[in-house]
Amino acid sequence: MAHDEPAASGAPNKLAIKNVGLMLSGNLERPILDADAIVAVDGRITAIGRAADLDLSGATTTIDAQGVTIAPGLIDSHVHPVAGDWTPRQSQLNWIDSCLHGGVTTMVSAGEVHTPGRPRDVVGLKAMAITAQRCFSNFRASGVKVHAGAPVIEPGMEERDFEELASAGVRFLGEVGLGGVKDGPTARKMVAWARKYGINSTIHTGGPSIPGSGLIDKDIVLEADTDVIGHVNGGHTALPDDQIVCLCEGCKRGLELVHNGNERAALFTLRTAKERGELNRVILGTDAPAGSGVQPLGILRMVTLLASLGEVPAEVAFCFATGNTARIRALDCGLIEVGRAADFVFMDRAQHSAGKTLLESVRLGDLPGVGMTVIDGIVRSHRSRNTPPAEKAPTVVA
Repeated sequence: MAHDEPAASGAPNKLAIKNVGLMLSGNLERPILDADAIVAVDGRITAIGRAADLDLSGATTTIDAQGVTIAPGLIDSHVHPVAGDWTPRQSQLNWIDSCLHGGVTTMVSAGEVHTPGRPRDVVGLKAMAITAQRCFSNFRASGVKVHAGAPVIEPGMEERDFEELASAGVRFLGEVGLGGVKDGPTARKMVAWARKYGINSTIHTGGPSIPGSGLIDKDIVLEADTDVIGHVNGGHTALPDDQIVCLCEGCKRGLELVHNGNERAALFTLRTAKERGELNRVILGTDAPAGSGVQPLGILRMVTLLASLGEVPAEVAFCFATGNTARIRALDCGLIEVGRAADFVFMDRAQHSAGKTLLESVRLGDLPGVGMTVIDGIVRSHRSRNTPPAEKAPTVVA
C-alpha cells in the first residue's frame, strides 16, 4: 500500500491544501476555479477558496502545493480487473498501483471477463460478481477505488437476478455482448431490469475483442440502450464513421473513448459530439488490461490526445476523465466540490516541455508530470515513477 489508513483516534482527519497554482474543477460548465486552497474532513471536501478565507488550522495533514495544478483524481471508466492487483491477461502484478502513478484514483469494471474459467451459468456469474464486489470493496490496492463485480449478462437471467445482484451491492454490468446475449431485444429487456434496480450498464461496441465476443453494431447498441456506449472508438476495431454518427444522434447516453481503441475514431467521435454541443457525454477509459497490455498513463494519454488533436481546451479534456464520468457513472468523486470525495491528483508541466504552463504543455501534446495523489483525504503516492518528471511537486509540510 502506498499509504496506510490513519489510526483511529476519535478526532476528525483534516486535510489542508494550500498554494495551489491552478485548480481544475472537473465541471464542464466551470472547468477552472478561482481558488488556491482546499479543506477536507474525514475524506470529504468541506471548503474551497482562498487560503486567507479558509480555516487551515488544526489539520492532520497539510500539503503545500508549491504552485502546481490540482485536479479531481482521474477516473478510468473501463477496466477489466480479476484478483486484487494482479491480472492473468498479462500475468502482471501491481498494475493498479502503476495506474495510480498515472493519476487514476477510481476505476470502473466493465466485467471481470479475464477470470480463468469464468462461469457462464446464471448462478455462477452472480456468485462471481458478488465475490468480486466484496473483494475489491474489502481490499483497495494502493487505496485506488475499484468498482468491481460487473456481471456479463447471459441468456436465462430474470428480473429477480438483477434485484438480487443490486441488493448484494453490485452497481455495474459488464459489457453487454461479451456473453451469450448479443441481440438487441434481449439486451434491452435485461438492461431495463438492471436500471430499475440502480445498476449502471455498458455495451461492447465494434468488432470482437475476446473469444466469445462478436460484432456489436449501431442497431444493437441503440436498441440495448445501455447507460454507456462502451469504447465507441472500438475495442479494438471501431464501427464505420456513419455508424458512429448514428450512435451520437440516436441517443443521449455516454460516449466512452478508450486508449485501447482506434485513435482516429476517437477524434471523429469527439468532433461529432462537439458539433452537436454534447461534450457532456464524452467519458474516458483504457479498456485495460487487454491484449495490448496495461497502460498506466492511458487516461492521461487520452486527455492529451483529445486536447492536442481534438481542438478542445485542455481543461475541458480533463473534465472528460473526471466530472463527466462521475455524473454518468453516478460516482461521488470526479469534481472539486464541497461534499465530494477528497480525491485529487497534483500535476505540473513536464520538465523541458515546450509549453510554459501545464495546460499549454498538454495542448501541445506533452504528458504532465504527476507529483502526488490523494484518495479520501489521504496521500497515496508522491512523485510518479511513470510520468515524465514534473517541474515542481507538492510537499507534505505537516
